[in-house]
Amino acid sequence: MPRHDPIPRPGGADPERAAAAWRRYRNLMGWMALAALVTVLLSLLYLWLTMGPIPLHMAIATILGVGFTVLVGTGLMGLVFLSNRSGHDEDAGQGGGHDD
Repeated sequence: MPRHDPIPRPGGADPERAAAAWRRYRNLMGWMALAALVTVLLSLLYLWLTMGPIPLHMAIATILGVGFTVLVGTGLMGLVFLSNRSGHDEDAGQGGGHDD
């Protein structure tokens, strides 16, 4: 009979390690928000230099598309590292093997 994985503890194996990982993640996301803003501004500048005046709907689409793409990509990748650094990956791996 297969065994279920254990329920992860809220702070992971080490609450101090998890708290430090969350601080690092929030700091990283602050920098990535700045990087997203710079990327959006550079994208709008590029469009303005190559096309001239940009229609409002195109500017909004560029802001949302480029900005959210950078934030979602970095956010998800950051969560992968957060999971590893906080100890949650070790907790999930200690569930034991499944009997076949």
